[in-house]
Amino acid sequence: MNKNAIKKFAIEARKKLIDSVTDKAGMLGITEKSCSKPSAKGPDFEVYQTVAGTEVTLNRKQCEQRRRLVSQIESRSFEAVVEEVAYTWFNRICAIRFMEVNDYLPNRVRVLSSEKEGKMEPDLVTQALDVDLDLTAQEREEIINWKMSGTSEDTDKMFGKLFLKQCHQLHDILPGLFEADSNYMELLFGISYTNKDDVIYMLVNSETGIPEEDFNVSTLDEEGNPTGQVEIIGWLYQYYNTELNNQVYDGNMSKSRITKELLPAATTIYTPDWAIRYMVENSVGRIWIEHLRAVDSSTDEKATAEKFGWKYYLPEAEQEEAVNVKLAEIRTTYKNLKPTDITCIDPCMGSGHILIAMFDVLMDIYESAGYDKREAAFEIVEHNIHGLDIDQRAYQLAYFAVMMKGRGYNRRFLRGRDGKPEPKVYAIVESNEINRNHLQFFGMHLSEVERNVAVMQIEGLINTFKDAREYGSILNVDECDWELVEKFVEDLDADGQISFENFESDETQEQLRKLVRVARNLGQKYNVVVTNPPYLGNSRFSPILDKYVKDNYSDVKTDLSMVMFKHALKDLCNTYGYVSFITTTSWMFLSSFEKLRSYVLNEYDFISLVDFGTELFEGKVGHNPIVAWVNRKSNIGHAMTGVRLVEYCYSRRDEKEKEYFNKKNYHYPKQFYFSKIPGSPVAYWVSDKIFELFDGKHISDFGSAKVGIGSGNTDYFLKLWFEISFLDIDFKRTNNEISQVNFVPINKGGSFRKWYGNFEYVINWKNDGAELKNYKDSKGNKLSYPRNLDYQLKESITWGDITSSSLSFRYSDIGKFFSDVGNSFFVFNQKYLFYFLAYANTKFFDLLSSVINQTMHFKPGNMEAMPVIISENHIAEIDSVVKENIRICKTDWDSFETSWDFQHHPLLCKISTIAEAFNQWQIKCYDRFNQLKANEEELNRIFIDIYGLQDELNPKVEDKDITVRKADLSRDIRSFISYVVGCMFGRYSLDEEGLIYAGGEWDDSKYVSFVADRDNIIPICDDEYFEDDIVGLFVEFVKTVYGADSLEENLDFIANALGNKGTTSREVIRNYFLKDFYKDHLKIYQKRPIYWMFDSGKQNGFKALIYMHRYDTDTVGRVRTDYLHRAQKYVETAMQSAQYTIDNASSASEKSKATKAVTKYTKQLAEMKIYDEAIAHIANQRIKIDLDDGVKVNYAKFQGVEVAQEGKKALKVDLLAKIK
Repeated sequence: MNKNAIKKFAIEARKKLIDSVTDKAGMLGITEKSCSKPSAKGPDFEVYQTVAGTEVTLNRKQCEQRRRLVSQIESRSFEAVVEEVAYTWFNRICAIRFMEVNDYLPNRVRVLSSEKEGKMEPDLVTQALDVDLDLTAQEREEIINWKMSGTSEDTDKMFGKLFLKQCHQLHDILPGLFEADSNYMELLFGISYTNKDDVIYMLVNSETGIPEEDFNVSTLDEEGNPTGQVEIIGWLYQYYNTELNNQVYDGNMSKSRITKELLPAATTIYTPDWAIRYMVENSVGRIWIEHLRAVDSSTDEKATAEKFGWKYYLPEAEQEEAVNVKLAEIRTTYKNLKPTDITCIDPCMGSGHILIAMFDVLMDIYESAGYDKREAAFEIVEHNIHGLDIDQRAYQLAYFAVMMKGRGYNRRFLRGRDGKPEPKVYAIVESNEINRNHLQFFGMHLSEVERNVAVMQIEGLINTFKDAREYGSILNVDECDWELVEKFVEDLDADGQISFENFESDETQEQLRKLVRVARNLGQKYNVVVTNPPYLGNSRFSPILDKYVKDNYSDVKTDLSMVMFKHALKDLCNTYGYVSFITTTSWMFLSSFEKLRSYVLNEYDFISLVDFGTELFEGKVGHNPIVAWVNRKSNIGHAMTGVRLVEYCYSRRDEKEKEYFNKKNYHYPKQFYFSKIPGSPVAYWVSDKIFELFDGKHISDFGSAKVGIGSGNTDYFLKLWFEISFLDIDFKRTNNEISQVNFVPINKGGSFRKWYGNFEYVINWKNDGAELKNYKDSKGNKLSYPRNLDYQLKESITWGDITSSSLSFRYSDIGKFFSDVGNSFFVFNQKYLFYFLAYANTKFFDLLSSVINQTMHFKPGNMEAMPVIISENHIAEIDSVVKENIRICKTDWDSFETSWDFQHHPLLCKISTIAEAFNQWQIKCYDRFNQLKANEEELNRIFIDIYGLQDELNPKVEDKDITVRKADLSRDIRSFISYVVGCMFGRYSLDEEGLIYAGGEWDDSKYVSFVADRDNIIPICDDEYFEDDIVGLFVEFVKTVYGADSLEENLDFIANALGNKGTTSREVIRNYFLKDFYKDHLKIYQKRPIYWMFDSGKQNGFKALIYMHRYDTDTVGRVRTDYLHRAQKYVETAMQSAQYTIDNASSASEKSKATKAVTKYTKQLAEMKIYDEAIAHIANQRIKIDLDDGVKVNYAKFQGVEVAQEGKKALKVDLLAKIK
């Protein structure tokens, strides 16, 4: 199936049809803004002004159609009506294409194409006068004239007329999709087969359209299954909604509440056929197999399913004897079941995919019961299949799909047997427009008692269905006497006289008919409910839907799919019936669904479940893990079958279906085991041995996990440690000293890293945190949550609240706070601290955590709920390994300058070449990595032995899960350059280890071997204009450290590692400073740079670095006078030199090169001129900065400087490079 072609057609067709309908409306004097009044009228005509400025005259029939159109626009909106007309014609065009390809059209003449290959003219046009379309004499004359004319315009007029006549004829056999008479939709209809930009050509064109075989029901997939119906209809529906879906999720409505008009687009998902087959075979199919087993207890369940060809059927899991007895009792209720007794509904039917799968399984059942296929098709539509949807376009396609499925089994199906077949599939209707006053004219031939009952029940239905499209199939419909209600609706008596009171009572009757049909579908109970419900969180509910859900489904109010699930179980399914759903996996694990899980586990049986993982669906929903399952409305302590396919995602997504049959993916838990685990997650894949662990001790018995401080404003109260003055940070303080600290380190989660590290932030706790403790919004509402202060600054195990993959836990020594996203665990007995750290970083713990919680958040409550076995015999061994792991990871963490314990760069060795220094560093990293990996595998082995899980887990750890860094030449050379820049500014020194200056008093004596820059300004130019040019200083540093003899070798090594452009090593290094250094600095320092780059702009006219911690009020002035102005003079001199070359050089290449140089210098000077005006403004202000405010606040003081421009709007200039 060519999905790309289907998607392209559906998206483009929608655009073109909407444009066409809008244009047609405009030619009737109707626009989004207004519906014009007639400029002239008579008894049989009206004249309207068009948007083109012309006039159009409408006859009486057209005037009535226009009035109905205007009425619809006034009640629903122009956009909604245009959308409806567009999708209705889209559905009709696609339906006719489907029917002509499969030879289902009554006249058996193709309407949109030709049976003759290569012929563009549709057969209907060629054979226009010979096809039985009930043409009037006038219409035949028009067609003859159009044919004789032969122009494209007249040919398309003829085609449009014939197409509409075909639609009218199709009403006889498909009244749910095609209207009997002309209505306002035909006023807005335009079609062409000669125009290659029109919808018809887009659809049937053999080169770029949808391949004909995709419509053909005889087309088979790779496994021999027919694909031409379900697949094409489903994909057309999904792709038609693509733009609306994008608007809802990615456009300007991405966070808005969703109206009932957009709800279908927001929740449209096409489900792969094999997933649907699983759901239907294990619900509809299971009921019949249970019947056969009740009739004959020796019936082999598996063999019977195979005989039917139900390849996705899962036989009953092995049960305990007591459960088997109860199952046998349940089966007896199906003993006398007949095929016509099996009632099925899809309450969210979409394009009818599930209904078609039901049809096929039911056909197998009927055939096995001795029915002829042709007769069975009628029985299935009359007795078995029911469907509902909130979306009219979905209803049209579902109705069409069911009718075509019947036609596939019976050539005479569309003509009917005792009347036309009427599938019980409907669009939800609203009662808002029903005229209650007309009820007095109904039921006049009923007895008084009957009529009173009927009126009461009809009134109740009208109340229930007010705004019904807001709610869809979650509506609860009270039990009614449906036969009586239907008799009441059909008994309309207006005495044959039209009066003001009974005017349009016939329309009310039709509205009531539709209402009763929908209500009856919703008001009865079924043997089987199968659906793919809408996925929508409550933040996007419309206000009306939100209130209804809160009032009626408070325990599942956060998710519409779970509202539908509970409604299906409780209200739609009868006793011992089956409910099968497919949704995201959220309900299986989230705490917000714990009540629902408890309700389902205590009231219903899980028969089976298929956990697809991600990538089952296409589009945005495809990134969500998806699960399908089957419940029975009973509770007998049942063991279920769970199929786990979560590994088969991304590059392996196409393996899902094949792996469904692989028994290694099967699990058979008893569902009451789930309640052993806190929160009762549906952890079907867990072994009995692991379930039993939850009967023992939990981590909460040995310690307390806590959530930390919520500041209410992270940017304000928390800073990366390197932003502020290092002297203001208090390290190693105890809880007793909490009131004495200023800034103090705080754990805030961070990246995936085990054992040690991610120590990056500090929190402002001046005056015992007074400002944070009292932080409020403008209305006085408290924003901060200074939680668990008694635990702050204590030794703990810490981890990040958000976990994108595996969990990682780290040791946190005394002196650190912890935040609301950097949770901490505190042991009651310090003896067990490293034991728990080791346990938390094992594969087994990771496995258990996924049982308790499969969300991206691992909360303190999850930590405390984890089961644990303490093995006193292993504590000393474990402690030893953990301490070594902490040491290894601390060494790794401190090897990079973003650690406050960083001493010097690892490439600073007492050897002459950087290449050899890197080799030594590489060996150290390799040894660290391998030792840590061996240690982690040893800990895994120890805990696997402690828990007796040798058969379930192996101790191996993948390289990607080892969280110390391997050597990386490009990264490490760039970090070396960063360190060198730090030495240039005096942050570091060759004469002392560690951080030398980050605020406080400056001391020249600390910089002897390599003198720090005197004025805290280092220019970066495209040539060496200054004596403290950054490249010159860098070269001097390399020479100082490694010696003059190896200088060029070392510079070449650095240049090769950088990979920037340049013909010499110095040129490569210069280009790195000009183009990439600051990008790297922003990345390493998380967009909080400590080195600030003064930057005139894209032309690289002027760049200079300063060190934030050495800034003073004269720094900007010095940048301007000592560097910018001198740089301008250097550029002017260089331009003069280049101009001289142009004037005097004889070589063309020299002149060309000089010309390019002049152009560059001209642009640079222009840029520098504007920059000079901006920097002068700031220099004169002598701005102060406060390091404790951090980078974000201080950096902003130098941005957006306005420079006046004569006759133009003031130009805003940033003095510093933008932080991107």
